[in-house]
Amino acid sequence: MVKRKRGTFLKVVKRFWPLYLMTLPGLVYLFINNYMPMFGLTLAFKQYNARKGILGSDFIGLKNFEFLFKTKDAWIITRNTVVYNLVFIILGTVFAITVAILLNEVRSAFARKIYQTVTLIPFIVSIVVVSYLANAFLSADTGFINKGILEPLGKEGISWYTTPGPWPVILVLVNLWKNFGYNSIIYYATLVGISIEYYEAAVVDGATRWQRIRYVTLPGLKATIITLTLMSIGKIFYSDFGLFYQVPMNSGPLFDVTNTIDTYVFRGLLQNNNIGMSAAAGFYQSIVGFVLVITANAIVKKISPENALY
Repeated sequence: MVKRKRGTFLKVVKRFWPLYLMTLPGLVYLFINNYMPMFGLTLAFKQYNARKGILGSDFIGLKNFEFLFKTKDAWIITRNTVVYNLVFIILGTVFAITVAILLNEVRSAFARKIYQTVTLIPFIVSIVVVSYLANAFLSADTGFINKGILEPLGKEGISWYTTPGPWPVILVLVNLWKNFGYNSIIYYATLVGISIEYYEAAVVDGATRWQRIRYVTLPGLKATIITLTLMSIGKIFYSDFGLFYQVPMNSGPLFDVTNTIDTYVFRGLLQNNNIGMSAAAGFYQSIVGFVLVITANAIVKKISPENALY
C-alpha cells in the first residue's frame, strides 16, 4: 500500500513538475519571509543580549509580557487597538460594499473610468504621502481647514495636534479614504461574476432595484464579505502604524486617543531598546489574532458552513 501511494505521488510529480517548478520561487519566499522568522519568537521569553545571540540569551519566562499588562497604559492601548479596528471593519465594509453596488448599478463606461481613477488616488497616496497630506489639512499655521475654511468664516483656527477630541473621527475618515478603493474593487470584482440572468429573472418577476440589490447582489457578496471580515478579525490586535503614529505626528497630547499596541511598543523600543519586549508584543498579537480567526470561523461554520474558510 505504501509503495502504491509512493508510486502515485511520483507519477503526479513527474506529470506536473513544470507547475511545481513555477511555484518554487513563491514557496521559497514564504519560507524565508513567513517561517524562518518564527525562530525569533523565542526572544519573547528571553533577555536578548547581542553578544550572546538568540540561543545564548538568558531565559526570563514571561517578564517581557509584563511591559504590556502591568502598565497604566495597558487598558488604553488595548481599547484603542480593538475599538478602532472594529469601527474600521464595520464602516469600511459598509462603505466599500455601497460604492461597489453603486458602481455595479452605473452602466456608463465614463462613470466607471472616473471611479477607477478616484479609487486609485487614495491607494497611491496611502503608500507615499498620507501623513503629509493629512498635515496639509490639519496644520495649525498653514492647514487648509484653518486657513481655507475656519478663518474665512470668522472662526478661530484649531490646534489639531494638541486637541484630542476630533481625532477618533479624523483617524476613521483617513482610514476609510485610504482603504475604500481597494476593498470596493474586490467587492465589485465579485459582482461582475454574478450572472446577469439572475437580474433578468428578477426584473421579469417585477423586482424593484432595491429588491434586486437585496435578493441578488447582497447574497452574491456574502462569501466575499465573510472571507474579508475573517481576515480583518485576525488582525484586530494590530494597527496601521502609519495611521496612528505618522498622521498624528507622534504628538504627546493625543496619546490617549491615538496610542495603540504597535505605537506603544515602538516608543518603548526606542526608549528602552528592549528587543525581547517587542517580540513579546508581536507574539501576543499573533496568538490573539489566531484565536480570534479560529473562533470567528467556528461561528460562521455553525451559521453558514459553505462560507467558512475551512
